Amino acid sequence: MKKAFRIKKNNDFQDVFKKGKSVANRQFVIYILKKEDQEHFRIGLSVSKKIGNAVKRNQIKRYIRQVFHELQEQLDDGKDYVIIARKPTAEMDFHEVKSSLEHVLKLGKCLKKANH
Repeated sequence: MKKAFRIKKNNDFQDVFKKGKSVANRQFVIYILKKEDQEHFRIGLSVSKKIGNAVKRNQIKRYIRQVFHELQEQLDDGKDYVIIARKPTAEMDFHEVKSSLEHVLKLGKCLKKANH
């Protein structure tokens, strides 16, 4: 995933937290903020130290980025997403992370209908 698709600055995170709406399930909380002047979506990741050691946290972040990479055709452009991983993600493999994230994104009405 390109660097342009990532939220890095603290101010950007704070904007999404303050002005965005949130949806959650047991594994993830996602804050969504619509940005009209943005041509693509951006994601910010927050994986707490409670979840595991650095290796585990980085693995979870890689999984999340990969899910967004695979779903980028279906995601609404012009939005910022901040994904907060909760404790149960530590025991999940990639496919479980993907289905859980898809579930939350559907709750937030962020996925366009897939063309099957």
